[in-house]
Amino acid sequence: MTSQLQRPPELILHNGTVRTQDRACPLASAVAVASGRIQAVGDERRIMDLAGPETRVIDARQRLVLPGMMDAHFHYQDWALGLVGLSLADAPSLQSVLDRVQEAAETSSGWVLGQGWNEGDWPENRMPTREDLDRVAPGTPVALARCDLHLFTVNSRALELAGITSQTPDPPEGIIAKDTEGQPNGILREQAINLVKAVIPSPGEEELMQAMRTGLSVLHSLGLTAVHDIKLQNVMPDAAKTFRVWQRLRDQGELDVRCWVSLPGEGIDQAVDLGLRTGFGDDRLRIGHLKYFADGGMGARTAWLVEPYEDGGTGLPLIPVHELRQALHKADRSGLSVMVHAIGDRANREVISILEEVFRARSEPDRTSAPPRINHRMEHVQMIQPRDLERLKRLDVDVCVQPSNQVIDITMLNACLGDRTGWAYAYRSMLDAGLRVMFSSDSPVCDPSPLMGIHALVTRQRKDGTPPGGWHPEQRITVHEAIEGYTIVPARAYGVDQELGSITPGKFADLIILDQDITTIDPARIPEAQVEMTVFNGRVVYQRQ
Repeated sequence: MTSQLQRPPELILHNGTVRTQDRACPLASAVAVASGRIQAVGDERRIMDLAGPETRVIDARQRLVLPGMMDAHFHYQDWALGLVGLSLADAPSLQSVLDRVQEAAETSSGWVLGQGWNEGDWPENRMPTREDLDRVAPGTPVALARCDLHLFTVNSRALELAGITSQTPDPPEGIIAKDTEGQPNGILREQAINLVKAVIPSPGEEELMQAMRTGLSVLHSLGLTAVHDIKLQNVMPDAAKTFRVWQRLRDQGELDVRCWVSLPGEGIDQAVDLGLRTGFGDDRLRIGHLKYFADGGMGARTAWLVEPYEDGGTGLPLIPVHELRQALHKADRSGLSVMVHAIGDRANREVISILEEVFRARSEPDRTSAPPRINHRMEHVQMIQPRDLERLKRLDVDVCVQPSNQVIDITMLNACLGDRTGWAYAYRSMLDAGLRVMFSSDSPVCDPSPLMGIHALVTRQRKDGTPPGGWHPEQRITVHEAIEGYTIVPARAYGVDQELGSITPGKFADLIILDQDITTIDPARIPEAQVEMTVFNGRVVYQRQ
């Protein structure tokens, strides 16, 4: 038994299979909690002997106990607002989307907004267009975000309100798609989305507060006790409002998750002038990384590739390389960590080259400033060539990837990459190279459940078991490695592994109980597992009825 004994525990979980993620004591049957922290971990008899008259004792019924899960890339505002919007992630066809839009338009007095559609597995195998949406909602403005959030489809009324016509030029780093007659077809890529975003009424702060508050309980039901809120600065200009709401939740004692909040990359000058540094804050709310976009997404064909897509084009950078280089050097000198969105193999190659320069600059004789407290990060790394992976492993850079995105992309990637799919979602290769890899959902792009992510990592299959044997099964990882990527690995990446990431005496008591042991059951059954209980800071915040 390991312990930090001071007083009788306030809470004991016993009769469980406690997989601690602590190599000094990897397996136990009971945990004692006091003052919001792990007090002792060990066998049943010794832990139960610590109980006092006021101790709450919970029987885990031999079920699996794990550290609370951490999602290192989560678009919280979009997800929380989407809980009350039109969810299209489960739409099985284009017609299903149109039916839902029509139903919503019949009762809407304003915009119909939705997100999550993915044409890759639809029988129609095409994106919705302006004409499709006009048929079901001719007078109501409609804007529907694709699952990757890099592409919107809108109807004629939305185009009219945004002032988009056949004469409207593409904005920098954006594309207004046109039909054969040169008219906008309703599909907007990357920064072109902002033209419509600008005329969609933004939620008020109180509306946002309620949505974000409601979302916290949903996180608990999924076993999430920590998230990194990533700002969509290229399509969401009100990042400051979100940060104010996080602070209000913290001040009112309602922030029952550990939250890191990224800063928009275009705000680097203000951040430097204010003297902000990555990691500033407390155990509930901290400033995270500066977020930059090197390219777009595969679904929108805006991810930047070395060789063209099978259906044409090489994508595009969303920021000129020289500007990204300048920003990353400035951030590093100012103590601000960066996270850089890089999807395509060309984008990843360019970002790695810039980071190599950043690290070399740290040894320059005139350098007087200290580097950031925590590592720079690369986000997604969806497609990387082996020679660039070799370069990346020599850098002290963390990688954050999204396993659930892999399974919704299978059909689309097979079509647009052809023989190059072996370079996509190469998680086994990343781990074998020694990279520190964190897992996340990119929600609302994907299901925020870590269990769905773990299933994708260990099977390389959709929930229905397709494709047989898994997509590029050589890239599968183990359940234990997957759990680490949601617990102790992100804790180390954030420099808080003395506080979080494992069930270890002295660390915060963030724990979950699952109704099945996902380390022993058939991996195909992992999506059936459910969170029985979530404990945050020593307090039960969720219990499944």
